Amino acid sequence: MSNEITIKYWPNKQSIHLNNAIVELFIETEKKIILKTQNKSSEYLYLDILNIMSRTELLISILNQFKELILDIIEINLNHQKIKKLNKRISSIFINRVSKNFLFKLECNYIKYNKIKNLREKESNFIDYLLTYLIFGSSYIENNIFSFETQYTPYNHVRVLLENFIIQTGNLTMKKLIYNLQNSPNINKFLKQKNICNNLYTSNRSIILFLNNLKWQNFVYSYIYEMKSLYNERQKIWIISSKGIKTKYIYLSKEKRIKNLNQFKTIFILWLEIKDLLIPKTEKLILQIGKYCLYCSINLISNLILILIKIIVFYLKK
Repeated sequence: MSNEITIKYWPNKQSIHLNNAIVELFIETEKKIILKTQNKSSEYLYLDILNIMSRTELLISILNQFKELILDIIEINLNHQKIKKLNKRISSIFINRVSKNFLFKLECNYIKYNKIKNLREKESNFIDYLLTYLIFGSSYIENNIFSFETQYTPYNHVRVLLENFIIQTGNLTMKKLIYNLQNSPNINKFLKQKNICNNLYTSNRSIILFLNNLKWQNFVYSYIYEMKSLYNERQKIWIISSKGIKTKYIYLSKEKRIKNLNQFKTIFILWLEIKDLLIPKTEKLILQIGKYCLYCSINLISNLILILIKIIVFYLKK
């Protein structure tokens, strides 16, 4: 008997099948969040500063508020083109709503979020694609964005996009809070007072080290890995695996993303293109030259040995 793997596809249009798929997806995601929220990746998250219970509560709250967001969008009758156009605005409003709700539950309404420059998430949260999948179905997604035809979008693809969105929203919520608290003593005091602190970060020194590691990680990602991923048409996302929160890469077309790059990053991408074009040819040329030099060297050494042997034979005959 052959073991055939059955691929489950996401519904491609609005229907009872789409409604059922959404319900199943949310139930499945909630169960995973309740069981596995430890960061098992090799990278830092701002979420790591929370203890497991607080982290789980925040992510569950984000999932529930995302359900409300979907209902709000359906109620005001936004079409998929509007969602695509307003995706950054929708994402910003949603993150602000999550942040205020998080503080309200902690009874910290005295903290006011200030607008902070350069406080944007470096990695895409795919909110426009995710909302389109959940509200309209896969047929409304443009072709050639992901590695499969839109009519045959795997269920697991939508699942990982939802998990990535929840984790990144939670991460940015904590990032905003940390930036508004401004310094490690304030952060430490707040986390301890509200009993939400991870035991690994209970001192000012450990918090400073944690934040420095995050800053360095974000810098390296922004100026090196982001461009390499773009060039290789890969996008890092966060998922909830059987062991906890981990990262993985999915295919994402670079054609549209490259338009949003600044001049330095565009030049870097161009350099990668030139490098991949020239290096193979240069390697081939060097290899040919090396073979020629080796051939000449062997011939030269062989001739020298023959001459030496003839000289020795000549003197022996004398």
